[in-house]
Amino acid sequence: MKSYLAAAVQMNSLPDLSKNLLQAEDLIDLAVRQGAELVCLPENFSFLGDEKAKQEQAEAIAQGSEKFLKTMAQRHQITILGGGFPVPTGTGKVYNTALLVGADGQELARYEKVHLFDVNLPDGNTYQESQTVLAGMRLPPVYPSKELGHLGLSVCYDVRFPELYRYLSQMGAEVLFVPAAFTAYTGKDHWQVLLQARAIENTCYMIAPAQTGKHNSIRQSHGHAVIIDPWGIILADAGDQPGVAIAAIEPNRLEQVRRQMPSLQHRVFV
Repeated sequence: MKSYLAAAVQMNSLPDLSKNLLQAEDLIDLAVRQGAELVCLPENFSFLGDEKAKQEQAEAIAQGSEKFLKTMAQRHQITILGGGFPVPTGTGKVYNTALLVGADGQELARYEKVHLFDVNLPDGNTYQESQTVLAGMRLPPVYPSKELGHLGLSVCYDVRFPELYRYLSQMGAEVLFVPAAFTAYTGKDHWQVLLQARAIENTCYMIAPAQTGKHNSIRQSHGHAVIIDPWGIILADAGDQPGVAIAAIEPNRLEQVRRQMPSLQHRVFV
């Protein structure tokens, strides 16, 4: 693992595939011009806001998203994470799929979100992800990159389930991805503290690209795409507007924190 710059992209995605991919392309270009070698896009980067339309267009969104990720990776010679897009399952529902693509345009790892956001919030909004999404049945992968470190995948609501991240750290993860479309209501209280907790517990870097702003008349996201170091320190925060959070991933820092706080070696219950 070498020292390198990573980017957590922050988007305001809409129920419009072509507009979203143009926005993502601009933000990827911005990140690359600042030196990022690993660029991470948020959950629902290619389509967000209208569940019925998403279902109807799922095949086109899936094909367009995957082609886009592979094209961007090859064009810029970067590793790229597409943090979540719908992939048809043949059941009438989709998998919420995160895809990691290497600089040669080849798929490195794929994860189908296992924890689905079925919640009635006090602000009056109801989210029933399971109405349109089929939960994945496999544990998330850790991709062992020689240059970028061991990369552990997850998506959004997963961050509330610490056992998933403990599994990833046990599998050798050094950098954890949490691409998200966190709601404005929950995000203001829980987004940052949950990410810092997962970083501290597992002494890992956290890269958390995010959605921000309004996506339709009822859906609003919190923003604050962040990169957090293994001590829980926020290295970069994209605020509440579309943009990028960029920070260095440093193997020496990872080793230092794990040496000073060797909690992963002190586990009693595994």
